[in-house]
Amino acid sequence: MGGDDMRLRAVVALAQGMAAAHTPQESWRAAAVGACHALAGSFAALSVWERELGRLRVLVNVGERAADEEEYPDDEAYPVHQFPEITEFLHERWAAGGGPNAWVETAEGPAGGRAGYCHQRVAALRRRGRGCCVVAPIVLHGRAWGELYVARPAAAPVFARADADFATVLASVAAAGIAQTERLEEVRRLAFTDALTGLANRRAVDVRLDEALERHRADGAVVSLVVCDVNGLKRVNDTRGHAAGDRLLERFGSVLSLCGAMLPGTLAARLGGDEFCLLAVGPAADEVVRVADELCRRAVELELGEGVACGVASTGDPIGDVRSARRLFRLADAAQYRAKAARAPKPVVAGREGGPEDPVVRLADRPPPELPGDRRRFRGRNPETGQGPGPFAYGDGDG
Repeated sequence: MGGDDMRLRAVVALAQGMAAAHTPQESWRAAAVGACHALAGSFAALSVWERELGRLRVLVNVGERAADEEEYPDDEAYPVHQFPEITEFLHERWAAGGGPNAWVETAEGPAGGRAGYCHQRVAALRRRGRGCCVVAPIVLHGRAWGELYVARPAAAPVFARADADFATVLASVAAAGIAQTERLEEVRRLAFTDALTGLANRRAVDVRLDEALERHRADGAVVSLVVCDVNGLKRVNDTRGHAAGDRLLERFGSVLSLCGAMLPGTLAARLGGDEFCLLAVGPAADEVVRVADELCRRAVELELGEGVACGVASTGDPIGDVRSARRLFRLADAAQYRAKAARAPKPVVAGREGGPEDPVVRLADRPPPELPGDRRRFRGRNPETGQGPGPFAYGDGDG
């Protein structure tokens, strides 16, 4: 097979690897791995230029890593003054007809490209037992984005000018893949984010809750759901306008996010209208109830509204088997309903008033009939899709 055919296949493999990525990390790794294989390197890295911090930050290291090189480093970054060639690259000289071309460095100094660079790279090659590297700038949306770096060990042949040219092509393919991943991430973010509050939305909760219950069935992890209804939203809308009502929802969303952060890994979400929730996986039920109590206390202190009605359901309490997301939602919503009816200043917790005979558990199993003149309606999720508001969602968001 000819060299051109091999390189074409390498380009296709890199593009396919990035297209198959589902997350930014997978995309970064696919770019680095593909370039490393295509250039017969032993090590590769992908880095992003953080303009606001004046540094080059490493996103991923693959291949034969040195002791100080993590696959996904948290804090491996280098200031721009250590890399004068990056400064020139950031001036975007290709905009005037040049090109963001790759270049070669060796443990003995520059080769196969412009001379005079780059003492830090040469020192790094020597320190890590590598003989040469090729550095390919990545341009995204017409701007300098970062770089692709591939190295070979000291005993391997030094990269040639043709390798640098090929690295430039690989960097262009990687840039296209990164751009695609960023677009997908933005679509995903919009699909799982509430536009008003910036919290997760109902779709995100449904996905996370299904995953959480799978973990609960597999290893017994405690899964807890806190469902709250903002009191007084309709009154605020009617007397002060919907802009004030939106402000109440935004401020409560901030309080919810703050309280959720007290439980590591907790998802804070707006289910819709005046309904919000926290989904916690791992923390004990008592810890979740403590945070729910803090949430109720802070909500009362908001300038607008009249606090919240809060219900908690946790697999850590005696609520029976929870085999579906719908079951846990019904229990949390039933607890919230009792809190709303009693104007309780603290959360109502399913299963803590008598196990299977607990009034919240009974309410979840057998919702009460709608009372004449009561505008709140019990509405279950679509049994086919599992979508829609919770089974005890309030119909009009009144206070």
